[in-house]
Amino acid sequence: MTHLTRTILPLFLLAACSYRTSRQSSQPDPNRPPGTVLTAEDIQRSPGQSLEQLLLARVPGLTIRRAPDGHPVLHLRGETTLMGDEEPLIVVNGIPLGPNAGNLSAVNLHDIETVQVLRDAAVTAAYGIRGANGVILIRTKQS
Repeated sequence: MTHLTRTILPLFLLAACSYRTSRQSSQPDPNRPPGTVLTAEDIQRSPGQSLEQLLLARVPGLTIRRAPDGHPVLHLRGETTLMGDEEPLIVVNGIPLGPNAGNLSAVNLHDIETVQVLRDAAVTAAYGIRGANGVILIRTKQS
């Protein structure tokens, strides 16, 4: 019985400790905003690049292709949703842009304070079906 106790007890302790440490490390930092954040300083450090190019370099999984009319089409979370659109929802200062207003080059780079890219389904759920392909939040500098 003592041999069994010496063998099984360390296994239980190891399992309990590993479970506890894995739960602690998987909790997100509450002070860090969700998603990928691009700041005005990041934009100033990369002169001559468009917002699409900056996002392509910083956001994992983001792909950009050109539509036949020349404007960029962003793909963040899959190809299409139930509504048939494929681009992420773009929100500028809390105002969602229309489905065909996805051209990020219309936003002046010098006016941008932060760009936050949300991909997680739990975070984009607040935007409903329009946020199913991800959400790009743009906050501009207020004068």
